[in-house]
Amino acid sequence: MSGKTFLDTNILVYAVDEDDAARRDACRAAIAAIAADGSGVISTQVMQEFFVAATRKLGMPPLAAKTVLKTLAVFEIVHVSPDLIQDAIDCSVLNTLSFWDALIVAAAASAGCTRVFSEDLNAGQTVLGVAIENPLA
Repeated sequence: MSGKTFLDTNILVYAVDEDDAARRDACRAAIAAIAADGSGVISTQVMQEFFVAATRKLGMPPLAAKTVLKTLAVFEIVHVSPDLIQDAIDCSVLNTLSFWDALIVAAAASAGCTRVFSEDLNAGQTVLGVAIENPLA
């Protein structure tokens, strides 16, 4: 893989979802590949969303979700700042994205990522110079 890859929350959540083995395994393989080559990037937003989704939607015990979050420290982590929020607002307005999706793309762009792995965003689209790819497609 060339360039940095930003992981959207849904890819991380699917990687721990025990109800869909095919999707889980595909996400784990994608995560392992970018962890191995050191190209992975996440944000504090992704970490927060992962914790909430894993504990509320999947019923994962909070300490287990916390442990998963600790393993994500192998990735570069973008901290959501007031400037990044301003960039996300602009991205949201100009690209007709939800604020939260725009914040994902803005974080990826700020880290110099060439792509975002997401099942929620429109695969094939490029926003702020970042290509959206669905590793499950």
